[in-house]
Amino acid sequence: MSNLNSKFLSVVDAATKQAILESIAFQYGITPAEAYNEVADEEAEHLLDYIVEPQRSATSVLMQRHALDY
Repeated sequence: MSNLNSKFLSVVDAATKQAILESIAFQYGITPAEAYNEVADEEAEHLLDYIVEPQRSATSVLMQRHALDY
């Protein structure tokens, strides 16, 4: 799954990517860089599994727009 997580984060704009990673970082008490490493790992879960509402729904819509709603 990580390749798709990384791919999605590479196609969104920098501000969106940062907001997603900050959301994950806040939820898990880690840094945004650590959040990226976690979601980009080969054994990572689906990106949405790391995100809480309302960011989760917004991210899902973006994934659908980019045809990456895996």
